[in-house]
Amino acid sequence: MHLTRKNSSPKKKRNLSIDYIYKRNTILKLDILALAAHPDDVELCCGATIAKHIALGYKVGVVDFTRGELGTRGTPEIRVQEAEKASEIMGLSVRENLGFRDGFFEKDEIHLKKVIGMIRKYRPDTILINAENDRHPDHGRAHELSKEACFLSGLHKIETLADGLKQEAWRPKNVYSYIQGWFMTPDFVVDVTDHWEIKMNAIRAFRSQFHDPNSQEPATWLSSEGFIKLIEGRGIEMGQAIGCSYGEGFKVLRWPGVNDITKLL
Repeated sequence: MHLTRKNSSPKKKRNLSIDYIYKRNTILKLDILALAAHPDDVELCCGATIAKHIALGYKVGVVDFTRGELGTRGTPEIRVQEAEKASEIMGLSVRENLGFRDGFFEKDEIHLKKVIGMIRKYRPDTILINAENDRHPDHGRAHELSKEACFLSGLHKIETLADGLKQEAWRPKNVYSYIQGWFMTPDFVVDVTDHWEIKMNAIRAFRSQFHDPNSQEPATWLSSEGFIKLIEGRGIEMGQAIGCSYGEGFKVLRWPGVNDITKLL
């Protein structure tokens, strides 16, 4: 799936806040790119951070590695549709899916070059990636794949092509991992109080995966009411740590520099 935002005529009445068109090989410089093993990873873990930075004027995109086809509930086609809806809610500039095999992708040359191609295509300054350790093994593998791709993308002698043309090397300035199911002590927390409801609406877009009392599909941990309460509680816990209502925490893969320590919350 490839999805880019398009401005429609002001005379046309729209039911959605954003219209989307589908293209291939669109050139778009992003400020922030989130990489994710599955559709819904970014919504669950950093959806409010994404929404906040879009509101601040940054261009943000998501690249999902798989279609989540091994999930107990839903289908790959349904999950792609749900990802489109969640993208509209958050206001993403672009979303792509690499079509890796859910549960079986590896950190090898083929997969690395696919991810490197996305980094070089969108040239983000900041990249958000999966947690280093989590209950789902895909998350840890996606973390290692993404981390290595971020470094290798800056090596000029590694060649990748787009539209038959050699891509230029690009290495992001910042690489942060979001926190997933297993709790990790964050290195920093983003105040997302004003954008928490956008995150929750984006999560609700994945109706096949999460709590729906009318669903006839098998019950899972993700579909329980308790899981949504965990997401809410985690946000409150992170927010309390920095003196706000809701927060999202991140781990730092490369030490960031600070110009003015008085600007920290």
